[in-house]
Parts: sequence; C-alpha cells; structure tokens
Amino acid sequence: MSDNDTVVTPKEEIIEGEARSLVVAKDLLPSELMIIPLHDRPMFPKMMGPIIVDDSVMQQAVLKNVNGNVPLYFGLILLKPSEDGLAHSPQSADDFYKVGVAVRVVQVSPYKPGEPLQVMAQALDRFDVIALLKKDSVFMAEVKYWQEQIADNTDELKAYSVAIIDCIKGLVSLNPLFKEGLSLLIERINVSDPGSLADFAASMTTSSGTDIQKILEISDVQERLEAVLVLLKNEVEITKLKAKISKRIEERLSKQQREFFLKQQLQEIKKELGLAKDDTQTEIEKYQKRLKKRVLSDEGRDRIKEEIEKLKLLGSSSPEFNVTRTYLDWLTVLPWGVYTRDNYNIKKAAKILNKDHYGLDDVKERILELISVGMIKGDLSGTILLLQGPPGVGKTSIGQSVARSLGRQFFRFSLGGMRDEAEIKGHRRTYIGAMPGKFIQAIKTCGSSNPVIMLDEIDKIGASFRGDPASALLEVLDPEQNSNFLDHYLDVRYDLSKILFICTANQFDTIPGPLIDRMETIQLPGYILAEKVEIARRHLIPKQMKAHGLKSRQITLSKSLLVSIIDGYAREPGVRGLENCIKKILRKSVKRIIAKPDKNIRIRKSELRELLGRRLFSEDNRFNKPRVGVITGLAYTTMGGTTLHIESIPIPTGRPGFKQTGQLGQVMVESSEIAYSYVRSLMKENDRVSEFFKKNQIHLHVPAGATPKDGPSAGITMACSLYSLAMNHPIKPNMAMTGELTLSGLVMPIGGIKEKIIACRRSKVKEVVLPHDNREDFEMLPDHIKEGLTVYFVKTFKDVLKVCFP
Repeated sequence: MSDNDTVVTPKEEIIEGEARSLVVAKDLLPSELMIIPLHDRPMFPKMMGPIIVDDSVMQQAVLKNVNGNVPLYFGLILLKPSEDGLAHSPQSADDFYKVGVAVRVVQVSPYKPGEPLQVMAQALDRFDVIALLKKDSVFMAEVKYWQEQIADNTDELKAYSVAIIDCIKGLVSLNPLFKEGLSLLIERINVSDPGSLADFAASMTTSSGTDIQKILEISDVQERLEAVLVLLKNEVEITKLKAKISKRIEERLSKQQREFFLKQQLQEIKKELGLAKDDTQTEIEKYQKRLKKRVLSDEGRDRIKEEIEKLKLLGSSSPEFNVTRTYLDWLTVLPWGVYTRDNYNIKKAAKILNKDHYGLDDVKERILELISVGMIKGDLSGTILLLQGPPGVGKTSIGQSVARSLGRQFFRFSLGGMRDEAEIKGHRRTYIGAMPGKFIQAIKTCGSSNPVIMLDEIDKIGASFRGDPASALLEVLDPEQNSNFLDHYLDVRYDLSKILFICTANQFDTIPGPLIDRMETIQLPGYILAEKVEIARRHLIPKQMKAHGLKSRQITLSKSLLVSIIDGYAREPGVRGLENCIKKILRKSVKRIIAKPDKNIRIRKSELRELLGRRLFSEDNRFNKPRVGVITGLAYTTMGGTTLHIESIPIPTGRPGFKQTGQLGQVMVESSEIAYSYVRSLMKENDRVSEFFKKNQIHLHVPAGATPKDGPSAGITMACSLYSLAMNHPIKPNMAMTGELTLSGLVMPIGGIKEKIIACRRSKVKEVVLPHDNREDFEMLPDHIKEGLTVYFVKTFKDVLKVCFP
C-alpha cells in the first residue's frame, strides 16, 4: 500500500459536496496492493482462511503495516507452475496469473524469527492485474476490481445450483470428510447467490490449482457454474474409485486377519490334543535328530546340551532366542566325527594326476608318497604342503587333482588381501552378524571333517589393526596344535588334524618364517617349450575348443605353430599367456567358420601377426653374437628364471673409476664392486691391463633399465664382463653363467638352479657355467630339461676363465 492510499473502515462516512451517503466497503479497496504469492491453490471471495508467509522480507512488510485500528488489505495471486513441478519464488510479473483476489487481514499470529508467519484473512473481491512491479523484494500491483453483483436467479441458474448441491451431497455420502465442507456452505454461503455457490463448490474439490484458477478467472456466472459442475462430477468419479479400492483392500485385510485368527485357534487346539508342538520344541527336535548321526566330543556334547536347555527357557520373541538358535544351528550342522573314506589306490591316483597335468613330476611323486604313507599308517593326518612357483604353472589345479585322487571333498579360498584375524578364527558371538572363521565354514560346506583345503596366495596375506591373520594361521597349520582348534564363534574345540592343507605362493619373501617352517615346500619352477607344447595339445586346446563350441575337425593348430606362439608370444614360465593366445586365435577363427561352416581351418605361422599382433619376444640376435664386455647371466624372479645381459665399456678419463646402472639393488652393487676389485687384483701383474684400469672409468650396465634387480648370483657374470673388456676378448658364443663371487675368487653356490636352466632352454643357450656346489641340484633335474646343454662346474673364477676364454 502506498503512502497516498486512503484507508477507511466499512462504517466510515464520506462527504461529497453537500450530499451524505454510506459507501460499500468493496468500493473503498485500495487500487494498489501488496501481493502475496500462492503456490498451491487460489482463494475465492467471501471465504476466510489462513495464509502462510515464509519470505522474511514479506513478513516484515506485513508486520510493518499491521495496525489494530486500520484494516490491512493485500492481494493473493496464484503462481504459474514451474517446468519441474516444484515450488519456486517469483522473479517477475510473468510468474503470476492475471486474476487474483483482494483480502483483509483479520488476525496475525505472534512473530517468531526464522519461522513462517500465519495470517488469517477474509477474501473480498476478484481483481484483474493492470501492472505488477517489484519494489524492495516485494511485489506491488495496480489492480482493477470486478465489483461483482448478485446475479438474477433465473430458472437455468437455479437448475445449475441444484445440480451442484446434489453433487456435494453425493460426495458427502461417499466421503464423510466433505460433510464439514457442506456445513460451512450452509453457514456462510447464500444458496440463492449462484456465483458464491460456484466459488465455494470449486474450493471443496481436490482439483489442481491450475483448474481452480480457471474457475476464478470466469466472470460469467452460468459459465462458472457449468465449469464447477464438471469439476464436481470428476470429483464424484474419483471418490467412487477411491471407495472401491478401499473396500477391496479392507476385504483382503479382513480375509487375512480371519485366516490368521483361525490358524492360531487351530494351532492351540492341536497343542491341547497333543497333535502339534511350538516353534521351540520343533527346533530342539531338529537339533537332536542331527546329533544322532554325529560323534561329538565331550566338550561339544556338554555345550549343545547347555544351549538346548537355555533355548527352552527363552521365548521366541526374545532377541537372545535367535542368537542361541543360530549358534545351535552351527554346532549341530558341523560334521562331528564324519570322515570320507580315503582312496589308497596308487595306480588310480597316478592315473588321475597324469590325466590332469603334464609334467610336475616332483609334485606327483610327493602326492603318491603321501598316499603310500596313508596305506601303512591308515590316515593322512599332519600333512601340510606348500606349492611355490610363478603364476600359471598349475598350483591351484593340482590341489583339485589331489582331492580327486584321494576321493576327498575340496574347498579353496584365497588369503590374498586378508587383513582380519576373525576371517581365520571367527568373530565372537557378542558382535552382531558374528560368524565362524573360514575353516569352520569350509568344513560345514564340505560335510566332512577331512577335506582337502587349499589356501591360495598365502604369500599375499596382510595385517591391519584388526589383527594378523598370518599369526592366526600358525595354530591352524601346526599338526601338534590343530587337533584342538578353538574358533572364537564356536568356543568349542574342533579337530582339524585330519584335513590335508595345500598352500600356494609365488614367492617366499613375504611369508613369515614360522609359517614356512610348518609346511613342506614343493617348488614348481615352470615349463620348458616342449612341455608347453604338450600341455597345449593335451589340455588347453581341447578345453578352449569346448568353451568356444567348436569341434576338433574345424580348426587345426599344428605343433610347429604352437612352438612359434610360445617362442614369440608366451615365454613366461606358466601357461596362462599361451592359453590367452589360443583363446584369441579361436575367437578370430570363429568368424571364418561362420562364413564357411564345412571348411577345416588350418592356422599358419604367417597368420600369427594378423591374429595375435606383433611378437612380444622378437628374434633378438643383438646379444647372441660374441662381443667384448657383453656376458649373458642367469637370474631368478617371482615369474621364474630369465636371462640377463651384462655390458661394460671403458670411458677414457685419465683416472680410474667405476659406476653401475640398471636399477641394481644393494647386494648386486656390492657384487659388482667385488668383481671390479677382484679383476684388478687378478691382473695387477699385467702392465697393459693395469694401465687400462688406471686411465679409464668403467661403466657397467644391466638391461633392462626399468626393471629393479638384486641378488649375489651375477658375481662371476660381472667379473667376466670386466675381464673381457680389459683383455679386449669376447666370450664363447651361446654361453651363460651364474654364481656368487667372493673377494678371494671363490665361486659360491646359488639358488633357483631349475628355473635358471629352464630359462637357458627357452633362450637357446648351449653352454652353462654353474658353481661346483650346485652339481647335485643340476643332476636331480629331469633329463628332458638337461637335454642339449653342456654344463661346466667351477670352484674358482680362474676355472671360469679357462672355460669362457680358452
């Protein structure tokens, strides 16, 4: 309201000239109104209701103009709905409809900062918006009032009015909530005024704000009555549908309640007649039935008896009831005293092992020895094996074959990344969702107390604030302790001594010493080329042909092709890379088979580049030709054995010096320094060589530079490289060596002989120099691995020189 607006009460008299007349209140409504936006529904004239003002600026504007003696007027206009259908604050005049209603404030609730302001208002008259402006965050509108008069009540209007009243009565009969609205209609509305009747009837409906706004904007009374009658008819249909749905739901609920009560009565009758038992008795009988087939320990029998007595005293609604029932479920479902009968037929076991795996003679021999001991002893208790080797050599699959050969159940779980001790020994029952550890779960799953349990990736077990699982395994993997294994959840000792544990690992470095001490280690170094070819022909190709839905006659992979695949794409110790290459070839060949189903496809060597891409291991002859200062060494990694080439060159500086590159570890750096010192000491009487070392800095490099390397076994290799450089004499071709060198020139033994010899076979090395103390290790290797190699065993570095530089 502007400062120039004149506010008068309905009873105030205005003198115009000499005449005195009483003016109606609606004629004195201000032409400029403060606008309060409505979000849901508009308000109609002659109605009273609360208005919620939640905008703080508008609240202050309302409170500022409230005066107990002077009435306050403002306008109510409905906001147009937003595109997303959510409530929004108006930003411009375009957000409002063009027709609103003027109201007089009747009462304002006490103001509380931060809370919405409630205003009780009486609606007076409709208006059209002439202009709408925003002043100080408040919208002010210049309006033109309709000044509606009571229309003449013609017969047609009476008919419309009666139809509206009949619809309202029909709504009241369908939904009692409309009864209150009908009472207000009788009290406040003059039924003989059709316009007001239409307005009130529209406000009673549950129609949308947009539909009710259309009613507000209709000036013609008959047209307004007709539009309202349509809304009421829709409301009647919706109410009938609601009533129908409610009745259907009530009938369904009544039926369910009736069935529930009848079932309860039937259960009580059966109990009285002894024909039925309650839930607790049923559970107890289930446990007792299970125990008839079990041979429990004294401790286990006493604990189950104690828990059953406890269960009898608990009500089924008690939280403790479910905890006790779950605990008893675990105690009674375990196979106490249940053992599968072992198969002690050595020939049958050997046949299964040979069928499932090619090679791995050490592992097979150890398994057959185990079965032989079981034949004499009567059981296989106390056996814990550790299979160590690079990925893809068959560590996990050998465990399944062992279980098949023994006729036992097999269970495998991975320890990789395990950081919680409770995974091994179980959670205490005080915790929500507590469960036994993995070993008790494995026994339950297998249904026997003597399965074969494989602990995969034992070298990748972790530790955290939840405990150290590796330390928890010490009890499980100790034959002297695991006969009385105590799981935290069961809290009853269980015998694990009959279980055959098979562990797998890629390396020993990360396994705690006390844990390795409890296991018998069997190393799987990897496969040579000939073994890989046989494995591919016998196992990998048939397996993948079946997996791809192919028959053996459709695709042919020759032996020479497999040799090319292994040599160029899969030189790793295991066979996973080879299997992936075979998968890739079969996938790409399927497209050709679809085009010509009856044609046999024979893969040729010339097609490998198209099928598998460029060679990963090229025919690199750079190091095969003897060169001064370049020597081939042998190394052992977690991926198996490999060859490495050690290079050294002189740098004329006028003074002696020595540096190493190639990401060498501390041990390897010290080995290189020992080699440098020893070679200089060895050649001190050779004036030319002494002068060479005095005037040149020696740079020793071990490719590849991005790969970290460490270990003492390259001592004689680095010394040979320095000797070759000093004497300007290359080594014999196709020769490799390994061995630790001491400062006095002795050659010390090293490890990983099998892996390194296999690497020699893969790299086409013909002659190998090994420490004399490793002779037995070499002689124990299978003949097919030693075949084609000339081996020299040396005790001192002078022996190395006699072999390499004859």
